Amino acid sequence: MAGTYESIASQTLGSAAASITFSSIPATFTDLRLVLVGTQTSGNLDLQFNSDTGTNYSQTFFYGDGASVTSTRRTTVSQIQLSEYSGLNATTPSARYVDIFSYAGSTFKTALNSENQDLNGSGFVLNGVGLWRSTAAITSVSLTATGAGELKIGTTAELIGISNA
Repeated sequence: MAGTYESIASQTLGSAAASITFSSIPATFTDLRLVLVGTQTSGNLDLQFNSDTGTNYSQTFFYGDGASVTSTRRTTVSQIQLSEYSGLNATTPSARYVDIFSYAGSTFKTALNSENQDLNGSGFVLNGVGLWRSTAAITSVSLTATGAGELKIGTTAELIGISNA
């Protein structure tokens, strides 16, 4: 059966912000998809669930830029870093997708991250998987620019619920 997609909430930044949070997420869907399109001043971009800042996350990345391929694995960290090798570009918007599976279930939660960016022949592809070692249902999702970085004006984020995935 094909999945049904329904927008839960969306935000477009009218001013630069250090983070975007979606809260009060209903437990009525099978999975979630987070779509982020925008730019960032500097730093990386981190993902956390339910305001959990403990070392309950792990992740693996694969990154390629046309000249090289790199992989990285991190365990017992306090966030899923969505941009291990670079944050969102400061001038060219990029699209990032995060699929969060069985978010309301009673098992550990996995998140699949994908970003592709074309910078006139010098872009990159990044794919990663993150694990949140908690059995709690996800009720909030936060994206945070690290360091002095900010998500720039016009950046949009949408949280989508997927039924019957």
